[in-house]
Amino acid sequence: MKFTYSLCTALALFAVGAASAQEAQIRKNLAERLPQLTKIDEVSKSPMPGLFELRVNGNEIYYTDADGNFLIKGDLIDTKLRRNLTEERVEKLNAINFDALPLKDAFTIVRGNGKRKLAVFEDPNCGYCKRFERDLQKVDNVTVHMFLLPILGPDSAEKSKNVWCAKDKSKAWLDWMVRDAAPKAASCDTTALERNVEFSRKYKINGTPTLVFVDGTRVPGAISTAQIEKQLNDAKTP
Repeated sequence: MKFTYSLCTALALFAVGAASAQEAQIRKNLAERLPQLTKIDEVSKSPMPGLFELRVNGNEIYYTDADGNFLIKGDLIDTKLRRNLTEERVEKLNAINFDALPLKDAFTIVRGNGKRKLAVFEDPNCGYCKRFERDLQKVDNVTVHMFLLPILGPDSAEKSKNVWCAKDKSKAWLDWMVRDAAPKAASCDTTALERNVEFSRKYKINGTPTLVFVDGTRVPGAISTAQIEKQLNDAKTP
């Protein structure tokens, strides 16, 4: 019994060592052959035998063989289960911990009992955001944390500043997005807007609107009222 336990332990340690050596070999070969490749964050076995997943730049996925002789960029599909494994992996990597959102840099709109929660990143000059806001008005019993994300130019920054510095941020925002009444000129400390831009870069929020639900699910683009309702109802705190 003791011999069997020691043998199992030795085999396990050998496997770990072999995996570590293999990862080191992949990193070494790719670094030498493709110096322009972004630094590799993680090397792990993929669901396909003999294929390794490379995670670079936070959430970009590549694949390679055990020796780093080949590099593949594309989707890995499980044909039996009809699942896009690469897409699922990227979705997990892109998930944002809702509880870790910097809510101090957002303003909040509550409708009804506010039990359901949603965070939204929007640019005031984004046409899709305006369409989304009109659909969002039909959703009740929700708390919306609104992050102003001025990424479409100087006028976006100016409008965001005027909304953020308004006495009633929520009213100024909805007046503009839903009723086309431009926010009045105002000034205050707008470093929150700068932090929002930095946050979006860190988490690769590249377009507006971007929605984040309590389970970490991220949805890019304007979705309909029915889709908003479904996502809110499906989302569960992990």
